Amino acid sequence: MSDAASISTLDEIHVLLKELPGPSREAAKAAEERQTQLTKPLGALGRLEELAIWLAAWQGKKKPQVERPFTAVFAGNHGIAAKGVSAYPTEVTKQMVANFIHGGAAVNQLCGLADSDLRVYELALDEPTADFSEQPAMEEEDFVRAIAYGMMAVEEGIDVLAVGEMGIGNTTSAAAICTALYGGDAADWVGRGTGVDDETLALKTKLINQAVELHKPTFADDPFQILRCVGGLELAAIVGAVIAARLARTPVILDGYTCTAAAAVLHAIDDRLLDHCVVGHQSVEPGHQALMANIGKEPLLDFNMRLGEGSGAVLAMQILKAACACHNGMATFAEAGVSGPA
Repeated sequence: MSDAASISTLDEIHVLLKELPGPSREAAKAAEERQTQLTKPLGALGRLEELAIWLAAWQGKKKPQVERPFTAVFAGNHGIAAKGVSAYPTEVTKQMVANFIHGGAAVNQLCGLADSDLRVYELALDEPTADFSEQPAMEEEDFVRAIAYGMMAVEEGIDVLAVGEMGIGNTTSAAAICTALYGGDAADWVGRGTGVDDETLALKTKLINQAVELHKPTFADDPFQILRCVGGLELAAIVGAVIAARLARTPVILDGYTCTAAAAVLHAIDDRLLDHCVVGHQSVEPGHQALMANIGKEPLLDFNMRLGEGSGAVLAMQILKAACACHNGMATFAEAGVSGPA
């Protein structure tokens, strides 16, 4: 995306955020009017109707479509993982990226079912971010570069974007972001991630509290500083992808806890910045439900999933396809010769 190539500072990103487009009111109105004419009681399809109108508004079409969905998975490594906050070593990030490329991961199978293109974006896997319990995870230059990289991942012509992540240690980052954004103790936001034991869970909690206290003076009034200090390169790239999708008026499906935590930084800057996004599923990570309440989102699915890698977002893509199929394919009362409501 051309806007990304020239971005080099956070100030430039803040300027860009003030210029982002909104939904098409005309397309939304046309989609709403069509819903009143379809052969069903108004509201009978519940959220499918709402999703069809939402898609129409952002795509600028009376009849929305999910014919060219795209899934972007961003991968990065976290310095905090060296403290033993995960059940898996950091080498797994690179190994899983290879698995994605060779078609062996869950997200590959789900993308196949959804007819979604899948691309994996590696962010300096051999150079983890700094240990954020001791220093900021990223220097500003690297942070901005990661956001710009994520922006360039959004290709022209796609009609829905699903975003996901891969990175050992990133649920620790997600919990740290939420603690910094919304307050409370880290225990309110931390979960078992890859399945850690009680001792490791306590360690994650301690390190997150330590990190939030350490960086609190830096957070100031800019939520981007929270992401820079306790986030990760792949999380910054997710933010870039969400921004670029907004520029293109492309609807976005966010994956689980980590992905939603990254995007929440945008909501903290302006609560309208995630209006083009839905959350694909509710993770079993305990902080995810509270996070969604804070950003005003309800998940499309709740399947007790906690895999990451975009799996929940791609699964939810089928729901958007169903919404479009009903909205576009159903007959109107006039077409079917069915009497409308009295």
